[in-house]
Amino acid sequence: MQTHTLSKEMLIAILDGIDEAIHAVDKDGITIYYNKVAAGYDGMNVEEVLGKHLLHVFPSLTEETSTLLKVLKTKKPIYHENQRYENRKGQLLETVNTTIPILNGENLLGAVEIAKNYGHLNTLSNKLMDLQAKINRSEGSKKFSPFQSTYTLDDFITDDPDCISMLQDAMLFASSLLPVVIWGETGTGKEIIAQGIHHQSLRKHGPFIAQNCGAIPATLLESILFGTEKGSYTGAVDRKGLFELATGGTLFLDEMNSMPLELQAKLLRVLEDGSIRRVGGTTTIKVDVRIITAMNESPETCVENGSFRADLYYRLNTCPIYIPPLRERPHDISLLLQKKLQTRISYLLPKVIEEIFGCYHWPGNVRELINTIEYVLLKSKNETISTKHLPAKLNKIKQRASTLKSFGSLRTELQKTEESMIRNAMGQTDGNVMKAAKILDIPRQTLQYKLTKMEEKSSATKVPEIRHAD
Repeated sequence: MQTHTLSKEMLIAILDGIDEAIHAVDKDGITIYYNKVAAGYDGMNVEEVLGKHLLHVFPSLTEETSTLLKVLKTKKPIYHENQRYENRKGQLLETVNTTIPILNGENLLGAVEIAKNYGHLNTLSNKLMDLQAKINRSEGSKKFSPFQSTYTLDDFITDDPDCISMLQDAMLFASSLLPVVIWGETGTGKEIIAQGIHHQSLRKHGPFIAQNCGAIPATLLESILFGTEKGSYTGAVDRKGLFELATGGTLFLDEMNSMPLELQAKLLRVLEDGSIRRVGGTTTIKVDVRIITAMNESPETCVENGSFRADLYYRLNTCPIYIPPLRERPHDISLLLQKKLQTRISYLLPKVIEEIFGCYHWPGNVRELINTIEYVLLKSKNETISTKHLPAKLNKIKQRASTLKSFGSLRTELQKTEESMIRNAMGQTDGNVMKAAKILDIPRQTLQYKLTKMEEKSSATKVPEIRHAD
């Protein structure tokens, strides 16, 4: 088979055919390749960039802010990093860059960058928010608004004592204007609680707006939250952000610990002075918004691992709410199973099905349980529900079901083991919760919660005296 050497012309033709912005520099920062897509993003001609130093063409960049120059300095790749800069014509651009060094063994030859333009995505997002705002302004027509809450606290189905206590706290917090932090594993029902608090509050007639902070890049999230001024980036127009749209109501920020730290600092300023500044704007705008945040780890753990600013944590954590995972409230598994199956005109549920559902650990919590029930209903059609209708993930439990005495006794043994480990850890640390939590490899707040449960369960169970770390 005949082989062909890849010529320079062929390589350029291949790179020019890729629908991504590609920019390569040599080890001195001089541009050696710059494709037409990159030129289109930057509003430049290819000839204006080739053969010139990066900082000469893009003077707003520095060695600290340029991803290409950082890679030349460190010889380490950078993946999906946001970059905002001006080109030589003064146009403000936003991209997300993946930049890698070009190495020949240990020798650095240069660096190459692949960039995605988020200016267009920003424009589309702002158009969507504008459309939602117009729908919201038609509230007087009594049509449904996408900024209304649809859940109340009654929609959180539980008979677990700890969750009932949590709902009572949520009801109490609803009567105030203080910020609320909700934390719990994925699928435990954090947004139901957030909407329920809004629905129970004096702001219930105002908008309820939810935003997942981990679903979009930082530069896009900033413009979504704070809005934009015309000219702040290519295609930008005057646009309200979610803070302005949520005025008089509640803004729910999910996966708060995924928000970049620089945006968390801006959020802190909003909480402190009640005003925002749009991206590219110079004037401040007063807003009246209640903030409810949620995360899937304890706030203290997020502070410790650096994903949550300590100053913002102390400002937001006035009214904390913890939602226990479904595996820690097994009675709710049976309750949800019964309630969801009652939607059927008639059904019979063998005890073994309840035992299998009770033995599964439900990593996706209530959301996963409800999806599984829907699957079982679909599979069984009009038949009596049996083990043959269970999804594959429950098959292993089904195979072991005959060897299990009951899921209740298994739960009891697991509780005994957990309580024994907690008592041993607390004994080893002379009652120091922080040190015991590190031994058990769980968040301090989780251990505190479990200790409280142990104390309430039985006065005969003696838990070592709780002493906080200095």
